[in-house]
Amino acid sequence: MSTALTGTPRLLRATVRQDGRLLAPWILLTTALSASSVLIYPLVFPTQQDRAGLATAIGSNPALGLIFGPAYDLSTADGFNAWRSLALGGFLAALGMIFAVTRATRAQEDSGQAELLASGVLGRGARLMTAVSMCLAASVVLGIVTATVTVLCGGGWEPSLLLAATMSATGWMFTGVAAVTAQLASEARTANSLAVGTLGVLFLLRGFAYAVDAPEWTIWVNPLGWMTETKPAVDDRWWPLLPAVALTLVLLVLAFALQARRDFGGGAIGPRPGPARGRDRSVLRLVVRINRAPLITWTVAFIAIGFVFGYLATALTDILGSDSAVQQILAAGATSSSQLVSAFLVTILSLVGILASIPGVQVMLKVRAEEMADRLEPIIAARVRRPQYYASNVVIALLAPAVYVLVAGTLIGILASGADIGVQLGDVVLQALATVPAVWTVVALSVAVVGARPQVTLAAWAGVLISFVLTILGPTFRLWDWVLAISPFWHIPQVTSSDADPMGLLWISLVTLLFLVVGFAGFRNRDLVR
Repeated sequence: MSTALTGTPRLLRATVRQDGRLLAPWILLTTALSASSVLIYPLVFPTQQDRAGLATAIGSNPALGLIFGPAYDLSTADGFNAWRSLALGGFLAALGMIFAVTRATRAQEDSGQAELLASGVLGRGARLMTAVSMCLAASVVLGIVTATVTVLCGGGWEPSLLLAATMSATGWMFTGVAAVTAQLASEARTANSLAVGTLGVLFLLRGFAYAVDAPEWTIWVNPLGWMTETKPAVDDRWWPLLPAVALTLVLLVLAFALQARRDFGGGAIGPRPGPARGRDRSVLRLVVRINRAPLITWTVAFIAIGFVFGYLATALTDILGSDSAVQQILAAGATSSSQLVSAFLVTILSLVGILASIPGVQVMLKVRAEEMADRLEPIIAARVRRPQYYASNVVIALLAPAVYVLVAGTLIGILASGADIGVQLGDVVLQALATVPAVWTVVALSVAVVGARPQVTLAAWAGVLISFVLTILGPTFRLWDWVLAISPFWHIPQVTSSDADPMGLLWISLVTLLFLVVGFAGFRNRDLVR
């Protein structure tokens, strides 16, 4: 074993210097999420009446519970921070570690860097040990920084430390998951998809289990459920972190076992050989073939999302009926059950739209990946013009998310219309259609980035991040309308409302068109691999 790890310390120092800075944004995101919660809470919710109103707003929209988990105590800043930051902060920490592990393992083999490193004095397991060590240490640093800054901003010591520890533990677990998927997959993109898909499924199942008050065993079979059960600022239970450490060790042992048995440059799951002769006679078919695997995966994912969200909609009356604060406002006539159902569907479909924009952005980033791998120049050197090639990718990037939103929306509508909650299938499908222009605006931003400024590909994700923050997190902080309006999803009308204004869709469509023009003009005129 010692021979297999030869050269690890030196490689670790070099990797930290080169890739360590790429982990800093994830640390900053979790820190900002937690610190902002304790800073802004007393300003936005200064009175008990305000805090009771917050609890009512959250209880009346189960979609928020699906994302953030249960709100155990919203009467204190620490309780609010635990609700708002535990699930989302752990998700961000896990994402950062997944990308870092894959980048330092599978991506190096894809690019040829691993072969260059292996030509020196370097053990077979040194690269994997380097990636794992860096991410385990980074997860600890993430927790320490998040906890320290949160306490300095006014958070309590124990709840802040426990909350940050759940983020570190989540980072540890998904360091192990990514280490395993890096051995299973035969390329970095597939390894990331497997790990992120695992994270997404567990995240969704955890939120769903809490939202519908599922049996307790459904929480404890989910590693993310262990983190929620620590209950910072309520019970402050530390022991659920122990299973997370044990799971991390098991996953790392499995990863090293797989790494020792697979071929260098290959994966435990080998790719199928391609056809003897090319079958794609058009650029559009080529784009579909390149993105076929993730598109199929996302199709399955959105069918599952449609069923999960649809089932949640059927249980909506029971969920709302269990919240005494919601029952009080319904009894007072301040709102009606139909209005709460409509608001829930708008939130759910906006969340579906934000998720659907992710595969669209991925399609555009694949354009950059093909360019960097020198596979684009031979195509456009023949009869294929740049605008034609780019347009084929843009069509798939826009069409696929639209189909995903409509598939999920139709399934939600079928299930919801079958329940006695006053929802019609046509209304849900129409609401899903109204969501599509906002999705296109987010994807169009990535079209502009890849076409005009591909050096900053991280900016292609800005639309997804901004939309999520403002659409899902923004209302909990009572942000001004002009700030919330930056998100294209803010402009989606509630189609069942008599005063629905479609002008918002027109404005975001014009922004989409502007982004597309910038993207096409940039791709046509810039140098390749620049």
